[in-house]
Amino acid sequence: NLIGSHDDYDWILIVSFLCRQQEASRRFSMPTAGLESQHKQENFILGSSTMDQVKGVLTLQGEALTQADINLKIAKSSQALHFQFREDKQWKLQQIQDARNHVNQALQLLSSHDDSYHFKTGAEVNKLMDAVMLQLTRARNRLTTPASMTLPELATSGLMKMFTPPMPGDVMVNFYINLSKLCLTVYQLHVLPPNTTKNFKPAGSSVLHNPGAMFELNSNRFEVSHVHKVESVVPWLNDTLVFFTISLQLCQQLKDKVGVSPG
Repeated sequence: NLIGSHDDYDWILIVSFLCRQQEASRRFSMPTAGLESQHKQENFILGSSTMDQVKGVLTLQGEALTQADINLKIAKSSQALHFQFREDKQWKLQQIQDARNHVNQALQLLSSHDDSYHFKTGAEVNKLMDAVMLQLTRARNRLTTPASMTLPELATSGLMKMFTPPMPGDVMVNFYINLSKLCLTVYQLHVLPPNTTKNFKPAGSSVLHNPGAMFELNSNRFEVSHVHKVESVVPWLNDTLVFFTISLQLCQQLKDKVGVSPG
């Protein structure tokens, strides 16, 4: 019996069909002319039931944040700050872009054989499934594992140059995806006096820095005084994670099925 029997090839078609039909794959489809405009804009309100120092409204269109509106209450004062993206700016969420690219690679692998192709060995099927699973796993990991950054990297990020009015030097922000959530973190800083006796220890790279973290930038030393994190669930990101789980399970089922087939 050839591994390339129609019964086995049906499993390939099932995986391919699922990848192509799910909302997640439409979100991560190959870029085509006008595709960005086809992605509807979605507004997400980011806040917390336990604190009101930070509130934000973020507008997500595909992989791009096209607008951000942030209100910040300065700790220990009545000062309120308001920032929003400049009209000529939008911020690409690299995690979504990378996940989309990995899904596209998985789809290209699945479509690399037409209906007339018959797989001749179980090893051939396993090689294809391993390659597909690798891309799907990498795509999932990009959504479940936000990038670690140092505080100087955050301070000099292009994101800090996108707001009007400009962010003050003692405030930093970061956006990232964590599982199915769109997250906003706001850091308030204070400058350490040059003659301070406080033991200065620069913080390393992290997704989320804690109060007390220190860093040096342009010969100035800073300490994080307050950290505010707010988030909102993005329903289609949750659907995407389910899509990854189901697709990986189908790939594994095919590998198991081939593994017990006569070679």
